[in-house]
Amino acid sequence: MREEKLLKPIELGSVVFSRAGRDAGRFFIVIEIVDDNYVMIADGDIRRLSKPKKKKIKHLKATGDINQKIKEKLLEKKIIYDAEIYSIIRRYNSQ
Repeated sequence: MREEKLLKPIELGSVVFSRAGRDAGRFFIVIEIVDDNYVMIADGDIRRLSKPKKKKIKHLKATGDINQKIKEKLLEKKIIYDAEIYSIIRRYNSQ
């Protein structure tokens, strides 16, 4: 029997890896779920919260990490700063 590939769900606050496009090879945080195919992502540096990127989910790989602090702020519609996003993503991009 063929083993099924376990897909990690992408949700608000998920740290994701871009596999396609100009931003391929970089990490981002999901800041909005548009629909079943698209999400909005930001990294707090090149792609700021004021202008997030709309990205197809199939072009992203979920790391399985979800930043609970960012997720809660997004759900409660609280202010999030680019510096917060950047400090989380910086650790991933430097690996």
